[in-house]
Amino acid sequence: MNEDDGQDDQGPQGRADAVDREMAARPLPDSVVRALGRWWEVNASVYADGTPGAHTVRYTPGRWARIAPWPGALAPTSVGGDAAVSRAEVAAAVGDALRREAFREALVATYVWGKGKRGTPGGSGPATLHKILTFDGLDAALVTAVNALREHGAPHAYAALRRQVPGLGPAFFTKFLYFTSAAVPPAHGPRPLILDGVLARCLRQLAAAVGHERGHDKDGSVAAWVWSDSHWTPHRYQVYLSFMQAATNQLVQGDSWPSCATPDLLECALFTTSWETTD
Repeated sequence: MNEDDGQDDQGPQGRADAVDREMAARPLPDSVVRALGRWWEVNASVYADGTPGAHTVRYTPGRWARIAPWPGALAPTSVGGDAAVSRAEVAAAVGDALRREAFREALVATYVWGKGKRGTPGGSGPATLHKILTFDGLDAALVTAVNALREHGAPHAYAALRRQVPGLGPAFFTKFLYFTSAAVPPAHGPRPLILDGVLARCLRQLAAAVGHERGHDKDGSVAAWVWSDSHWTPHRYQVYLSFMQAATNQLVQGDSWPSCATPDLLECALFTTSWETTD
């Protein structure tokens, strides 16, 4: 069953919509707000401007020797050892690439940052990116997504890339959209944010707690359905963006979160913070 299939109010979709409404009205429980406040105490000097621009990832350039085009903002693949690149540096690299209509180069910059030093036995990383770059329809898909972002907004851009490029799932194409939006602001609505399995599990935990408390999802099955580890619908992505904005608005009204914070600072914090939904 797809989330957009349109169930009645007593079915899974109706209960999912009810949980979404509850989460929009009261995004973060006190225990999570306190955990995020502790995260900010540790990281305030790094992210003093209220954005995660200084969030830096280490990668090994030599692992990506087969990848072309290679962004000039990244260390040459001939360099030995590791290198580091921040979100701000990736955003600048993507902006430069988009001005030259070098869409593949922009994708490579976001993918390398997203993967960092991680890899899997199945070859995720350079091998997967190499396959993505050989797809004949890649350029058309990226152009369509950028135009959709510019003309319609983040959910439309998400829909434009969903299931269009073999090997390029939402955990990585939302990184492309996120960095792209620094140079190509969306026509309507919020900027794209990164959504991957880690963030989805955070939202699943919050949704399960709210659903159980309010009687919409006693066993957590609805939360597990809509906040699965991948394959999120454009509707679910829109719900995610709305939630992150509402949660940011909630946090900045307190005294433990920077008043100038952007929703991507919350995304960065949730990615790296451990917390429980109850005391």
